[in-house]
Amino acid sequence: MLRCLLFLIVGGFLLRAVLALADSDDLKPYPPAQAGHERMVIRLQPLSDESARKVEILVGQRQKVDCNQHSFEGILTEEVIYGWGYPYYELREVGPLMSTLMACPPNEPQRDTFVLVHGNGFLQRYNSRLLVVVYVPTGFEVRYRIWEARPEIGQAQAE
Repeated sequence: MLRCLLFLIVGGFLLRAVLALADSDDLKPYPPAQAGHERMVIRLQPLSDESARKVEILVGQRQKVDCNQHSFEGILTEEVIYGWGYPYYELREVGPLMSTLMACPPNEPQRDTFVLVHGNGFLQRYNSRLLVVVYVPTGFEVRYRIWEARPEIGQAQAE
């Protein structure tokens, strides 16, 4: 009984070590983040029909803002790791915080919210076999949303 318990404990430690090594090995092809940037990783779950899905990469920053609509403007560019063919994404040309100019009610407190970067390149195809690696300036967060196509397909009419 004691041997069996000892075997389970040692086996559990070995399994954890192997899983941790596998997680770090899958990032080996990707370059480390440059100074002032962070490497963010999304691991997608395998799905039965990945062709009907898209991944929306949501990059933003928590900010205290007033009642106006706020956003950043930026471009998410796709790069490819030479020799591997794996894609990764870099947030470039992030502009300053922009907002609408509505008059907010007097004495309205500011709210803490996630302010998104809007621009091109944020919707990508779903592929669970590859990591989604995004390099962003320090202070920005990466979140994601999964989009799914409906099975119905519309038909355009000639007019």
